[in-house]
Formats: sequence, structure tokens, C-alpha cells
Amino acid sequence: MPKFDANGLMTGVTVHAGSGEVLMVAFLNEEALAKTRETGCAHFYSRSRGKLWMKGETSGHVLRVQEILVDCDQDAIVMKVLPEGPACHTGAVSCFYRRLDGDRLVRRDGA
Repeated sequence: MPKFDANGLMTGVTVHAGSGEVLMVAFLNEEALAKTRETGCAHFYSRSRGKLWMKGETSGHVLRVQEILVDCDQDAIVMKVLPEGPACHTGAVSCFYRRLDGDRLVRRDGA
């Protein structure tokens, strides 16, 4: 089973189940992982707010989990998801909508 760190957290990476594009990275605690498995929708733990949250709970842009992969050290997961709308709170398809170009960030085409 997945192993949580000393703070009770683990890293969760979400990728589009069809394209493989990385959509977002967030933290999960045991409750977030349990809710994700129970509901089929991605849940995370907000370190800044100190609480559980479901992706899309206010926007409606949920991430429907198709598969959960656990890494070899069992301390990180990848969720293959089908997004219902943009994954990023900025409205971008992915939170990784910029690339590092020298010492500046440039918006990626199609993001």
C-alpha cells in the first residue's frame, strides 16, 4: 500500500488517461486517497488550508480517476484521469502551461 511521509502526506501526479499529458501535482493524505478510491473523483489535501478538497468541487471541473499507479518506493502516486474541463485553476488545460526559456517563463502553445 502507499506510504505517507512524516507529515502524513504523499505526492500525487495527475495525467490525462488518453494523452498522457501531466495535468497537475498535489498532495494527498490518507483521507484524500480513501475519498478518491471511494468516489472515483480526485481528492487532495491542501497544506495551505489544512483540509481535504475535491478537484472541481467549486468549478465543476472534476478529474475522473481511471487508474492509480504507485511508485516503487510506495511514496508517490500517479492518477490517470479523464478531466471534465481544465485541470488548472487558471483555466489552462494543465497546470504545466508554461515552459522555462532561459530565465523567463513562456506560455506553451495550446495550453
